[in-house]
Amino acid sequence: MRERPPDLDERDLAPVLEQWGISAVVLDHLPVGFGDHHWSATDSAGRRWFVKVADLTDKRHCGPDPAAAATGLRRAMDTAADLTGLDFVVAPLRDREGRTTRPLGTRWAVSVFPWLEGTDRATFHWHRTATERAEVIGILARLHRTDPPAATPDQPMDLTRRATLDRALAPDPVPPAVAGPYTVLAWTLVADHRPVLRRRLVEFGEIASTAADRDRWVITHGEPHPGNLFRGPSGYRLIDWDTVGLAVPERDLSGVTTEPAELARYPELTGREVDPRLIRGYRLRWDLEEIGIYLDQFARPHRATEDTELAWTGLKESVARLAGGGEG
Repeated sequence: MRERPPDLDERDLAPVLEQWGISAVVLDHLPVGFGDHHWSATDSAGRRWFVKVADLTDKRHCGPDPAAAATGLRRAMDTAADLTGLDFVVAPLRDREGRTTRPLGTRWAVSVFPWLEGTDRATFHWHRTATERAEVIGILARLHRTDPPAATPDQPMDLTRRATLDRALAPDPVPPAVAGPYTVLAWTLVADHRPVLRRRLVEFGEIASTAADRDRWVITHGEPHPGNLFRGPSGYRLIDWDTVGLAVPERDLSGVTTEPAELARYPELTGREVDPRLIRGYRLRWDLEEIGIYLDQFARPHRATEDTELAWTGLKESVARLAGGGEG
């Protein structure tokens, strides 16, 4: 997130970092990513760490409420930390007690990562070349061939904001009370595209019903888009493992390419066939889930900030893609 969380006191973060043996002299808020908050921590010897603070009230893919999300996030971070044989995994560090997450009050959870020097991180919208997409498919094939650690959570294809979407796409939706400058804008935008969005939701449901075959489930990252990739001396490294989970391979592949010729590389590496219909389903799911996230965000008290402007832009992009056929 670009903005500092208004109800988190940075002074409360330093004692939590002591659990990792980090005596932070300098804590710098980093305006990066979307959803979580990030800091760099530097000790008196000049050593640095990357600190992630997750908002448990907004981690539906980890759990429906803060307590369940704390458990789900810990399982995800434990899973990443246990993937020790994969050099492209940027895993969380375990603290003195072997834990990968620590609570900060009831709303926040802290995790700590090594500081990566000399690497370039792309943006979400960066367009990868065919060669780069092939490289990403290669590391996903390695991940999918790996035996899942015991902690690995399930990540079924369900929409975590289905109730929000059903409410917004009902024949006579009742909009929420105005909670900020984007509440009416968001609901009006969705209302203007209700028929096509409803068709995409129905199509998604039909496809998702075919993704429940656990025989095809593998360990997936969940969001291997360009914003979650660092380019290092030895190739790509994947960050942000809170979405890790057992699912069909198409969950990851859909975020890389839809080109049949490029997807043909995957069965060559794994012996697993790719289902184009599930690729389509996960592309639909991405935008439907995003719309639900943004509608919920704008139904809560908010103000005009760089983060809400980014969310408004994201909502417009997701609606436009679905209205245009669900590809993009």
